[in-house]
Amino acid sequence: MRKTQRTLKHPVEFSGVGLFTGAPSRLRVEPAPPNSGLNFVRTDVAGPPRIPVHPDRVSAKLRRTALANGDVEVETVEHLLSALWGTGVDNAEIKVDASEVPHADGCSKAWADLILAAGFEEQKEPRRIYTVREPLAVSERDAHLVAFPSDEGLTINYALDYPNTAIGAQHLTLEVNEKTYPHEIAPARTFCLKSEAEALLAQGLGKGGTTANTLVVGPEGPIENELRWPDEYVRHKILDLVGDLAILGGGLRAYVVAVGSGHSTNVSLVRKIRDAMEGGATTRVRQGSVLDVREIEKILPHRYPMLLIDRVVEMDGYTRAVGIKNVTYNEPFFQGHFPGQPIMPGVLQIEAMAQLAGTLLMRKSESQARVAVLLSLDGVRLRKNVVPGDQLRIEIETLKLKARTAEVAGRATVDGQVACEAAMKFMLLDSEG
Repeated sequence: MRKTQRTLKHPVEFSGVGLFTGAPSRLRVEPAPPNSGLNFVRTDVAGPPRIPVHPDRVSAKLRRTALANGDVEVETVEHLLSALWGTGVDNAEIKVDASEVPHADGCSKAWADLILAAGFEEQKEPRRIYTVREPLAVSERDAHLVAFPSDEGLTINYALDYPNTAIGAQHLTLEVNEKTYPHEIAPARTFCLKSEAEALLAQGLGKGGTTANTLVVGPEGPIENELRWPDEYVRHKILDLVGDLAILGGGLRAYVVAVGSGHSTNVSLVRKIRDAMEGGATTRVRQGSVLDVREIEKILPHRYPMLLIDRVVEMDGYTRAVGIKNVTYNEPFFQGHFPGQPIMPGVLQIEAMAQLAGTLLMRKSESQARVAVLLSLDGVRLRKNVVPGDQLRIEIETLKLKARTAEVAGRATVDGQVACEAAMKFMLLDSEG
């Protein structure tokens, strides 16, 4: 498995219509700097808003995967993400002028061909690798997924069963890597039973679907179309699963067994792998990845009563950090905010996010003599009161990092519920003295 990051050498563009909306859509995938990850940009919306590819950005949708930043979404992203992961692209900026990614011919081949033709730029920074150390399982009704440990990269063992239909039962095991993906997985097209297609149309969905870009399966098989493999149906399920696993944001060492899983179950497994990594159960713990308050003070200039980070519990390079703020009744701001009804000010929640971002950005040795000054805030949302006894869990993800500026996305949660979120831009200044 490749150990360093990669981006595209040249941009690629594609136009078409969305499978579910039927609306025209133009998409451009551009190279991106190391540690920036995959990010969608909705160019048709003022801002324009960025939507990081991250497990916490997934928005529930019927029969497709969508990502959201506040009220702004981009949906049916799985085929494109599958192609990016399958060809080994770690960092890319994905600009789209509609709410849905163009559908192409129902698979990832068009995307993979464009990406391979554009070529790659190898980047020196280490790639984030998720390594499953113990079995992780999720189930939803008749859908089941289990990720087992593996030292050989990603292998997917998928079984599906559509009894009393032309699809029937299919089973396939494939190693998923940059050699097998373009030929064994990318050309496999999306499918649905004729009755399912009719039900979607009745709901006002599937407006961009045709028998040319979707395998619509009748009693005798695909209508006005032919299979590329006898087991094309199960291959497409693997394609979808790869696209959802790409939301992890890195490589994956695991042997995944899937039985009838769809996007909802796939994303549940993604979150379980992510959560296990943060707990240290399934991945290698990076040396120096946890900072206590004394180590934080070596990086940040803040001191009592304005140091609002108690501990950093995860630090992944300069890409992502997770910190903790334990909120106690002894906080000085509770004396006046508000007497008899103590609530942590929203601006201090934002300040805590900014401090964690500063800790993440200032860790580079050449940056130790600098200060991260907050320049702007976008998309600020305050969603939940934070009160004494709460533990504020803060997550920061780097979107762009240059010599003098940085952009990050931040969110804070209490007991799994979002308390606040914002996009922040910083200027990195030399400190005086």
